[in-house]
Amino acid sequence: MLAIGAQLIQEARVLENLLEVENLCKYFQVKRTLTEMTKNAPRTVKAVDHVSFRVSRGETLGIVGESGCGKTTTTKLILRLLTPTSGRVLFEGYDIHEKLERSALSNIHREIQAVFQDPAGSLDPRMTVGEIVREPMDIHKTDNSASRDDTVRKMLDAVGLTAEQYNRYPHELSGGQQQRVAIARALTLRPKIVILDEPVSALDMSVRTQILNLLKDLQSEFDLTYLFVAHDLSVVRYMCDRIAVMYLGQIVEYCATQDLYKNPIHPYTKALLEAVPIPDPSQRRSSPSSLRGSMPSPIDVPTGCRFHTRCPYAVHDCEQNEPQLREITKGHFVSCHLAEKFVSRIPTS
Repeated sequence: MLAIGAQLIQEARVLENLLEVENLCKYFQVKRTLTEMTKNAPRTVKAVDHVSFRVSRGETLGIVGESGCGKTTTTKLILRLLTPTSGRVLFEGYDIHEKLERSALSNIHREIQAVFQDPAGSLDPRMTVGEIVREPMDIHKTDNSASRDDTVRKMLDAVGLTAEQYNRYPHELSGGQQQRVAIARALTLRPKIVILDEPVSALDMSVRTQILNLLKDLQSEFDLTYLFVAHDLSVVRYMCDRIAVMYLGQIVEYCATQDLYKNPIHPYTKALLEAVPIPDPSQRRSSPSSLRGSMPSPIDVPTGCRFHTRCPYAVHDCEQNEPQLREITKGHFVSCHLAEKFVSRIPTS
């Protein structure tokens, strides 16, 4: 009876959470320079350090932070492009980094697809648009040749491209059209989750809104789950249901999007929100952000709280002890020793 109950709980968990990341770590060993050859201390970059989050079916989780905070490394671990130092990545309850049978591994590759930041760099310049979009189906041997061509044309239509562009090469397309090709290629295998790594940051401002609206429409049409990586908080606010804020390889705040923008708790999150440009001059802040300095080197991570060297509220405890990510209010997780004090400053109305 207990075994059956445990099985039902596990099945319910799998149904709810499509992707779960548990204490994920990725460390890189860095070669010493000539002046450091005599030193015995190891040089290690903790690109991702004990990161945990979940992505439920049908939702969009955003990961934000400055360059070098570990966003892209996290996505590469989920895509199996890198092997984790420790921790687990569970997809539908299965650890994707365990030794898997070929069929199971092929299934994971079909179910998890990606759209990258630079559309031109992610497309083979020697292949036509039709060949690029068809390639995933050729690799996984789905359907017959005629059916694959039909799927390609339907996908091109779904992302707003015409039949005339089927035989064109990537260099003959604009940046926005190239990204539409990349999106079509990611969807040909009908994946369950798509990782969007800065999908609009390389595009013109006028094209960004078109691509974001397209992604929202496709999510509804194909029942997709998104992991959206970005540094533009205005884009993340529009796209995401929940947000994880990363700093120096760790998540410092994690909650629903509306809660993050209405009640930011961590000082780093507040600084990021203060840096968002405001179009209306009358509403612009007269004083700059209170954030000081720049992000420390990931090779020489500060002791205690990694943010204390830039935090205007840091106390002695912040320098000595590393804070844990904990639930401060319902569904709102923060990694800060002073989180409760910041919560008390939040207006109740």
